[in-house]
Amino acid sequence: MRQPLHRELYNLLERGRDRQLRLAVTGLSRAGKTAFLTSLVNQLRHAGLEARLDLLPAAREGRLLGAQRIEQQDLGIPRFPYDQAMAALDAIPPRWPDPTRGISELRLEVRYRPARSGWRQPETARLTLDLFDYPGEWLLDLPLLQHDFLSWSQAQARVGGEQRQAMFSQWHQAVAALDPAGDSDEAQLAELAEQYADGLRRAKVAGFSNLQPGRFLLPGELEGAPVLQFFPLPGLDESQRNELEALPAHSLYATLAKRFRYYQQHVVKPFYRDHFRHFDRQIVLVDVLGALNAGPERFEDLSHALRLLMQSFDYGKRSLLSRLFAPRIDRLTIAATKADHVTPEQHPNLVSLLESLLAEPLQDLRFADIPVKALSLAAIRATQAREVTQQGRSSAALRGTTLEGEEVLVYPGDVPQRLPPANFWQRQGFDFPLFRPVERHTAALDHIRMDAAIDWLFGDKLI
Repeated sequence: MRQPLHRELYNLLERGRDRQLRLAVTGLSRAGKTAFLTSLVNQLRHAGLEARLDLLPAAREGRLLGAQRIEQQDLGIPRFPYDQAMAALDAIPPRWPDPTRGISELRLEVRYRPARSGWRQPETARLTLDLFDYPGEWLLDLPLLQHDFLSWSQAQARVGGEQRQAMFSQWHQAVAALDPAGDSDEAQLAELAEQYADGLRRAKVAGFSNLQPGRFLLPGELEGAPVLQFFPLPGLDESQRNELEALPAHSLYATLAKRFRYYQQHVVKPFYRDHFRHFDRQIVLVDVLGALNAGPERFEDLSHALRLLMQSFDYGKRSLLSRLFAPRIDRLTIAATKADHVTPEQHPNLVSLLESLLAEPLQDLRFADIPVKALSLAAIRATQAREVTQQGRSSAALRGTTLEGEEVLVYPGDVPQRLPPANFWQRQGFDFPLFRPVERHTAALDHIRMDAAIDWLFGDKLI
């Protein structure tokens, strides 16, 4: 029986050609994107040698031959600083790689033996893997595309509780007397925008995640440009829309709205169009433990930021022909990072808490039949699991070195399985300290479940 035309076309395209995959490694600031990418490259380069990848069938079966860095397609994007990251990890004492301050790219050629031999089946095959790194601060600009200036101002007025609002107290006092219909003043706009940016910076240091606009935190080449001299106007209502939109071009409201639109069109849209529309697979990294450590308001802030972020990506399959030109993300991993900062028996709770944190987006993804997997991992391991025996009873513990250089043996505490109730924060007894990387004694970085993440993300391409 003759195969359908689309299946014949698919077989023709797949047979005898190398595969290519564009992988989006996404996550908010401090989620561990740079560490994940560094470990991913390291594990693939040392596959079949010292890398421990037992949960990846291609590696376990001896078919994964390794990977090399090759020239990327876009020569105008800086190369991901893998060598600098490894140098930081090899320093004495070891330190974490510097966080991303701009977009970088890396292309890998992964070589493997196909699992099945047969007619026209090559002895070795290649997967070209395109990887991208970019500041987490810029990610939350993507949800701005769903707003105009009025709706964004209203949304920002609803963000955060007392602790976050305190970060913007000076700005709130300054904007309270503004008249949207009054004439705009360039010097005043620049000053108020800087006060708003200062509030965002303080909120970031305090552990908050939902920070818009992201370029206010890492402006890059836009430093001092009028496109970054805007801010939301509090106290606006949808019932005022017609009146506000009728204001003259020189009014405060019209000027701020114009700059917001310019920011959308010339900063956010190109970033989305050039880097996110064409990904095939995605991993979203989440620092659940950091938010849990920081308290209820920051934990809720992370939850809100992630819900907004997940709405910005293009998930789902389309026909084969359309996917050849404009693919959508068709497989997704949600990963709680820094799993080595809690004892191993707490890892299932960490995954359950992550799923609870992203319950609504995960429901939408599963309804849309998008394959999605939640897991916990440590891209670069910083602790070792230990058992402590006291009075004949054994208990789990972690041994590691804090960022300050103190060697400790601790039990950080229990991770809740579900979103914590209000009274949890008064009685919780955990403290998740930050550790520096361990000194490595092999070429391959030690990790937790990087092999499981690789298998889900593109293990099916190594068959």
